[in-house]
Amino acid sequence: MLGSVAACPPADIRARYLDVAVYLVCTVFALTTLAVAPFFDYRVWAAIALPAYLFGLVQSAACVAAGPTAEDRWLTSRRAPIAVIALVGMVIPLCVLVITRVRRAPWSEQPEVWVVERSTQLLLRHGTPYTDLATLGRPAMVNDYTPYGPAMTVFGLPRALFGVSPLTDARIAFAVFAIAAVAAALWLTGPQRLPVRALQLVIASPMTALIVAVSGDDVVIVALLLLALALLYRARPALCAAVLTVAVSMKLTAVPALIVIAIAVLAMLGRRAFGRFAVTVLGLGAVLNVPVLLVDPGSFVEHVIRFPIGLGKAHSPAASPLPGNLIARLGPAGHDVSLALLAAAGLAMAIWLVARPPRTSTGAAVRIAVGLTGALLLAPATRYGYLIYPIVLFGAAIALRQLDQLPADMTVEAAERAPALN
Repeated sequence: MLGSVAACPPADIRARYLDVAVYLVCTVFALTTLAVAPFFDYRVWAAIALPAYLFGLVQSAACVAAGPTAEDRWLTSRRAPIAVIALVGMVIPLCVLVITRVRRAPWSEQPEVWVVERSTQLLLRHGTPYTDLATLGRPAMVNDYTPYGPAMTVFGLPRALFGVSPLTDARIAFAVFAIAAVAAALWLTGPQRLPVRALQLVIASPMTALIVAVSGDDVVIVALLLLALALLYRARPALCAAVLTVAVSMKLTAVPALIVIAIAVLAMLGRRAFGRFAVTVLGLGAVLNVPVLLVDPGSFVEHVIRFPIGLGKAHSPAASPLPGNLIARLGPAGHDVSLALLAAAGLAMAIWLVARPPRTSTGAAVRIAVGLTGALLLAPATRYGYLIYPIVLFGAAIALRQLDQLPADMTVEAAERAPALN
């Protein structure tokens, strides 16, 4: 098939074997989502994205079967499936879903999208993005909550200001912002040829493609974490702190990254840099959150803090086939066991951070990824979509590791010719 068009360059063959495994997992995920996903927008994404993952699987397998030759064409490039997945598995499903949403299809988005848009309208009208649940006249339900910080409301501004259209869908704002943040991170780290394996984890992962299409909020947070790691790499503690503070002021899932990178700043850059980092976090955090907090402190605490940790008047329906959730389903004892395992994992992470604080941006990325993986696997209630965080961060660690290995005086041309990590 593809092998009859052009076989693979010699250096690619061993990496291709792992590529086959990567795209096989992605294909199985898309097939499973198409068959059993409870949300119709998930199945729409899977139906569109599946051919892209099949292309990656067939192309990689065909190159392995063809064996090494000196010939190299775009069709057989290891980067070709990533480009196809970005277009077919991400951009096209996003366009389809935002267009069908305007036509009032009730299945075209996840609640995160309209919750963010609603929060912006509430902020503009009442000075707070949070509904006072006591005024509802009925028991609170999950969709009454806005489990985001005040900074997340910026993504609802297009629809609040310009009305309903495909371009004012919050997912478009999420995607544009995420692209800008990643572009800034790449500019900060300098010209380089990103490793294919990193691109597979950051771009081609079904977690990234699916979330861009159906919700988008977590893509923004993980993009900000990538930008923060790039700023750490460039030893810009104040700017790094500002980016992390914005991320935390959007969603509390960024808190573990803030803690790890704060420790990394202290270990890498010293006390003065850590002082600038801390002052920026406290000052900008106050600017972004205190005005809303003062308008309605009770609603702020209920929506942003109590609900996400499971102490709200309504409980999150978050569930997944991950170990912590499966154990918690066994009853009260299972829930306690899940919490105990989560606490043990947290303690292990704390010991690791104290005993071996990260001294490179690569080390910080790995520690954040490992910590979030443990939390997601062991938490009593979580969504498997949150796996986007460790997957993308492991991809970032691969790219940052390549940078750490380049000599300080290496030219741009030499850096681009340097062998990529697989």
